[in-house]
Amino acid sequence: MKQKVIAIQTRGRGLNPITHFIEEEFKGELPEHGLLNIFIQHTSASLMIQENADPSARRDLEEFYERLAPEGESWHRHTAEGPDDTTSHLKSSLTETAISIPITYGRLGLGTWQGVYLFEHRNQAQERKVVLTLLGF
Repeated sequence: MKQKVIAIQTRGRGLNPITHFIEEEFKGELPEHGLLNIFIQHTSASLMIQENADPSARRDLEEFYERLAPEGESWHRHTAEGPDDTTSHLKSSLTETAISIPITYGRLGLGTWQGVYLFEHRNQAQERKVVLTLLGF
C-alpha cells in the first residue's frame, strides 16, 4: 500500500481535470493490478469521473449543477462564507468525495473517454487536498 496527499489549485467554480496530476504522482510506480482510491478532504468540492474529450460535456454538467443548486435562494441559511456556501455543500452532497479506479496492467483502468475531475463548487480559486491511496498486487 502507498499513500500520498497532493494539493490541487482550482480556478474557481467548475470541473478541473486532475487525471494528469494523478498519473504524474505515480509515474512508474503503478502495480500490474490493484486499486487506486481518491478522496477529497473538503465539503465544498467533490470528485467525478466524466467525459474528457469534448469540453461541451463539461460545460453542460456545470450548467446542470448551477441550475440544480442556484445561489441566492431565500431559504439559504448557511452563508457565513458567502453566497456560494449553501450551494457548494448541496452540490458536494449530490456528487462524490471518494472514487476508486482499478489498476489494470500498470495503468489507470479508465475508459477511452473518461477523465478524473475535481469539481470545485466555490466561486473563488481554492487549494484542495486530495488523498491518493494505492493498493496493489
